[in-house]
Amino acid sequence: MREHRGMTRRRALGIGGALGLLATTGLSAAAALARRPSFTGAQLRSTAALPPPFQTPMPVPSVLRPVSTSEGADRYEITQREATLQVLPGISTPMWTYGGTFPGPTIESRRGRKVIVTHHNELPVPTVVHLHGGRTPAAHDGYPTDLVLPAAWSHLALHGGHAGHGSAGGHGMTDARAVVTNRQRAYEFPLDQRATMLWYHDHRMDFTAPAIWRGLAGLHFVRDDVDDALDLPRGDHELPMMIADRAFDADGRLAYPALDPTLTGQPGVTEAYLAGVLGDVILVNGAPWPVHEVDTGVYRLRILNGSNARHYELEAVAENGRTLPLVQIGADQGLLAAPVRHEHLPIAPAERYDLLIDFGGLPVGSRVRLANRLGTGRTADVMQFHVVRHGASAPIPDRLADDLPEWDRSQATVIRDFAFRAGRMNGRHGWLIDGQPFDPARTDVTTRLGDIEVWRLIADVHHPIHLHLVGFRVLSRGGAEPLPHDAGLKDTISLRPGESAEIITRFDGYRGRYLFHCHNAEHEDMGMMANLEIV
Repeated sequence: MREHRGMTRRRALGIGGALGLLATTGLSAAAALARRPSFTGAQLRSTAALPPPFQTPMPVPSVLRPVSTSEGADRYEITQREATLQVLPGISTPMWTYGGTFPGPTIESRRGRKVIVTHHNELPVPTVVHLHGGRTPAAHDGYPTDLVLPAAWSHLALHGGHAGHGSAGGHGMTDARAVVTNRQRAYEFPLDQRATMLWYHDHRMDFTAPAIWRGLAGLHFVRDDVDDALDLPRGDHELPMMIADRAFDADGRLAYPALDPTLTGQPGVTEAYLAGVLGDVILVNGAPWPVHEVDTGVYRLRILNGSNARHYELEAVAENGRTLPLVQIGADQGLLAAPVRHEHLPIAPAERYDLLIDFGGLPVGSRVRLANRLGTGRTADVMQFHVVRHGASAPIPDRLADDLPEWDRSQATVIRDFAFRAGRMNGRHGWLIDGQPFDPARTDVTTRLGDIEVWRLIADVHHPIHLHLVGFRVLSRGGAEPLPHDAGLKDTISLRPGESAEIITRFDGYRGRYLFHCHNAEHEDMGMMANLEIV
């Protein structure tokens, strides 16, 4: 990491010569590892019998009821447990779940009202829960070594959970700051943040990718008065949609190329999948290529790319070939200032988009395919909408939110450069930030609470970069203007092979140890993560 304190005119103009050289040298890894220009990774082939598309109704995840709403907080209980689910019709698939479902149950919350979620670990391995996109105190952010141990491992936690040295994972590292608990942990979320759709998932060091693949992911909505005041679709016209790819073996089990399928020893995947694991079955809310019945009104699609490594480029196509606009009204961290219209929309792992789609110009009986322009064969389809009745339409607001931060690069106290590239880690292939693999004992970045910073990022292959705690604005890509889908406040930015970008943020909220990392989950597990200390 190269740090520049203060501002000069040349630095303020954008990505400089040093990052340009880095982009050039990093392209050798891109050429070696990017299988095709639309994604980074290798695809598993299912051997199970796959269903025809657009036959299974799209499920909507259930909303979890609080067990208590007293003393200014909503309290929830979730048990992490193994369950056998029917993902492919007529076939049983064992999964790791939050509460016995995939996705896990949705939590609905209000801005500024505390939520406390007690997770009980009945799985065979330690777990960690991270509320992705949450403005969360460090002790509850789900640091990768803050393990919740299952019963069989409870002897590793000392005196109820405050371990002097918690095991960090399969690389033999220890973390003197780790807080390890037995069987359960209560995560507290103040949720002092803009209305948006967050998601929660496992974040255990070295084993995040296979844990998410096995089912440990769910949605969490934050609502507020700004969102409520707008005339936006609600109820059954607001559709949460977690898009994720998976692969299945002949017995219907999830296929995944883990070096250690027990997820207790050697981390990582077999060599062919070092760049990322892609499945050949596209799921929406846990159902393969589903169909959803709609009317001729406007629908609000709350979309998460919950895949480990697969990128999508979404397009809504009617039977006559007409493309329906996807009108973006929100990004990772809430509403935009004004809508942005897309004919097609890229979405990287962990990114979320808040979209409106209008079926008003279609006759009853029409079908609209949500396609993936980056896919081939079966992965070119995501789901289908079937227009089955008339409905009332509503205008799309011209203005949305006026509470977006207006940071300016002239306010930045520091400019930092980061390179995300392939490299060697412990004698094996790894994914590195500025040439270093993750080490929980090393502080990579220290910043002051309240400081505004500009970060300049460069990638060798596809890397969706996620910052914990804060949202950011995209200032530029490759020295040029941001792309249309960069609008709003984000917490994850997708970098393409050889691409650079500048982002700006204010590190407010809380002091403590946080992370930034690639959200290609295999890259994350193989070292592409770094510590951010806010002091």
